[in-house]
Amino acid sequence: MRKQSHRSRAVLATVVAAVLGVAGCDAVGGNSAGPSGTKAQKAKPSPTPTWDVSPSSIAAVGDSITRGFDACTVLSDCPEVSWATGSSAGVDSLAVRLLGKSQAAARSWNYAVTGARMADLPGQMAQAATRRPQLVTVMAGANDACRASTSAMTSVASFRADFEDALSTLRESLPKTQVYVASVPNLKRLWSQGRTNPLGKQVWKLGICPSMLGDADALDSAATLRRDTVQKRVEAYNKVLKEVCGKDRRCRFDGGAVYEYRFGTDQLSHWDWFHPSVNGQARLAEIAYRAVTAKKT
Repeated sequence: MRKQSHRSRAVLATVVAAVLGVAGCDAVGGNSAGPSGTKAQKAKPSPTPTWDVSPSSIAAVGDSITRGFDACTVLSDCPEVSWATGSSAGVDSLAVRLLGKSQAAARSWNYAVTGARMADLPGQMAQAATRRPQLVTVMAGANDACRASTSAMTSVASFRADFEDALSTLRESLPKTQVYVASVPNLKRLWSQGRTNPLGKQVWKLGICPSMLGDADALDSAATLRRDTVQKRVEAYNKVLKEVCGKDRRCRFDGGAVYEYRFGTDQLSHWDWFHPSVNGQARLAEIAYRAVTAKKT
């Protein structure tokens, strides 16, 4: 680029000064008083709210919880009872609450996949983006902690990178779409509640979340350390969700509401005593609706 002449720079400085003079000194942090009274009201229109509490379309991404796995029949997805997009009256999903039953059927989509981990979320986000939804719900992370051993759990760094990648994937095509992020459930509470049921403990032996639920009756130091390690990892995941979501002005984290919810056996599937029952799905829908429709976070 050619160096500007002294005269060109002088002309540019004069133009900039004139523009700033019209805008007022406050535009660059000056000390001069701005307009007041009626003129001030006309000069400063009310800003458009960043968050719309009544989006007109919803897409869901995540894992088996959002697919309603084991809520209706054993070893099967049951998306009609999904807390996010389901049609069941017994759940009253987030989509039905926000859109109404008829619109929810036409304007909500479920891209969650049973068994998915955070690494799968960017691909799901790419699919969801094709629908151009006004709101995307996210619930993922339980499978990252529920591994064959604590050493096999997803690292916190990888979990963060994958979540950031998922949000970036969405933002590339939909910069204004809102995102609701649910916290990872309290897996240690799940163990403490489900272990009271003999059938539940037998089902867990089939390999359901062994890092937390394996040897359910063991209370020795090794078992306690293993469960505490999983729990700390879940807490670290939730910290990541809060931090990454907090950097996006159109993202809302649930504030740990799902993690802190004191669910009981009524909220657990009686097929596996791990996934949410229909009642549990309804409770998740309530939590999500409160978060999405809150005027302020």
